[in-house]
Amino acid sequence: MKSKVNIPPITAVLLSIISVQCGAAIAKGLFPQIGAAATASLRIGLSAVILLIAFRPNPFKLNAKQWKYVTLYGVCLGVMNMIFYMAIARIPVGLGVTLEFVGPLALAIFGSKKAIDFIWVILAAAGIILITPWTGTGLNITGILLALLAGVFWASYIILGGRISKIMNGGDAVAIGMVFATLVILPFGIWGGGLSILTPKLLGLGAALALLSSAIPFTLEMKALKQIPARTFSILMSLEPAMASFAALIFLQEYLTLKECFAVAFVVIASAGSALTAKRAKL
Repeated sequence: MKSKVNIPPITAVLLSIISVQCGAAIAKGLFPQIGAAATASLRIGLSAVILLIAFRPNPFKLNAKQWKYVTLYGVCLGVMNMIFYMAIARIPVGLGVTLEFVGPLALAIFGSKKAIDFIWVILAAAGIILITPWTGTGLNITGILLALLAGVFWASYIILGGRISKIMNGGDAVAIGMVFATLVILPFGIWGGGLSILTPKLLGLGAALALLSSAIPFTLEMKALKQIPARTFSILMSLEPAMASFAALIFLQEYLTLKECFAVAFVVIASAGSALTAKRAKL
């Protein structure tokens, strides 16, 4: 069944962020049991099944251009998620989310055309700098590099999502893209052995993870990308590190320091400013 719900683009992005962070709490519980690769495979694979049932896309109606972009979109989606899960298996989730955001932030900087956009970018960057644990020992350099690489694919995902949303239905694009994403990461999940020890409980958690971390947010993001510029979308996504901190507080009882509270404030102001600028531009 095709979705008829009309969600404003700014609201869609915010709901997407909340959904992803709720899913992250579930993923944290699956990591020790089946590993990062199997968790990523379970998340993307079940998301593909859910979205195919929900949207029932007809692949035979796609033209060559649509096939090209939906394939690139799906591969990018799969690689991005796999690399990010590999990163947070080595470093804290909050740090991973923060470093991954370097990709969308760079996209926002390079895509800016109005002076006011740089104010929001600077504020978002200040928040990221504050929330990143620059001091301390034991940080895994491989995890840090993987998180930064995931950021590159995140920026690519934003660009591809913006383009594909203009040439085909968003739900169909996400559903078919998820199939290609599954084909990319499933071999890693099988090779890691985590998928061979699944229980009904773990499968249920995987289904919830698929809905919250992939099926719901990616569909919402596709709707948003069809109505707002990639630059505005990127700045709005600066809420990710802040929401990750709030999720840690709610689900893991990890309290924020004063410095981290300032970081959250900067990011929220940047996101709100971006939303106001986008609204004003349409008036």
